[in-house]
Amino acid sequence: MTTTTPPVTLDDVRDAAARLEGVARRTPVLRSRTLDALAGAEVFLKCENFQRVGAFKFRGAYNAASRLTPEQLSRGIAAYSSGNHAQAVALAARELGTTAVIVMPEDAPPSKRAATAGYGAEIVTYDRYTADRVAIAEALAADRGLALIPPYEHPHVMAGQGTAALELLEEVGELDALLTPVGGGGLMAGSATVAKGLHPGIRTVGVEPEAGDDTKRSLEAGRRVSIPVPRTIADGQALHTPGELTFSVNRRLLDEVVLVTDDEIRDAMRFAFEHLKIVVEPSGATPLAALLTGRVGPLPPRVGVVVSGGNVDAGRFAELCGGATH
Repeated sequence: MTTTTPPVTLDDVRDAAARLEGVARRTPVLRSRTLDALAGAEVFLKCENFQRVGAFKFRGAYNAASRLTPEQLSRGIAAYSSGNHAQAVALAARELGTTAVIVMPEDAPPSKRAATAGYGAEIVTYDRYTADRVAIAEALAADRGLALIPPYEHPHVMAGQGTAALELLEEVGELDALLTPVGGGGLMAGSATVAKGLHPGIRTVGVEPEAGDDTKRSLEAGRRVSIPVPRTIADGQALHTPGELTFSVNRRLLDEVVLVTDDEIRDAMRFAFEHLKIVVEPSGATPLAALLTGRVGPLPPRVGVVVSGGNVDAGRFAELCGGATH
């Protein structure tokens, strides 16, 4: 009989938390009586929109980058991302005294591209609908001798992302359910590893945009399924297939995936702004949208939500939320 070691464990996440101590921010947990009443449960929002670079991605990027050898750091880091991982790797590289080259889609949000460049990274663009970003980044890394840190398909990245859920559970205690956005699956894999490791009975729920339901389809099929590159306002979740490593974790630990529409995501962004006084980007708002629409079904008493990021510029935010408030 053979056993397969999972790519990320609870101990890996705890180790990442120690490495991130004093580097990543311990983000706040917010409550809203209005949200509790609408959801019919006590809801605890882990607000990664207050993390460095404005998203949870800094946790995984720094955890992975900080483990590179001095020789690897001297040559630099490569990554590919639509925005948040790009910024995270760029900042991690700067913190560690090295350089970063980031492969980004041509239609990446301008604010995310500008922030990535602002951290000192070199940006290489591509067409997300016709080109393979992984192939581009791998070729670039091989040509320049760079260490490649992918946005989710890496054990140290998954472990770093899981520290957000670890902090949440340390602060508020045992939860009955945990809702997390699902894109490539790294945040969900790390979060589910922590949640199930500490509280085996917890219900883990992933949330995807309706147009980008690759993880939901994959779980139903029992294997990774590819879909056309989705067109959704949730750019951080506009992926066509789950990661191989992340799916190996999520197929074991993820209880269900629910879907929300772009209009429902907009409503959730508006709710967070009006009732919680926070700015949440579309991908970060998908779990909140699932709560507000009742997509998760009857909720248990205590529910945690990872609000994954807040990187959306003022013009785009106003456009998505309908411009002037009524």
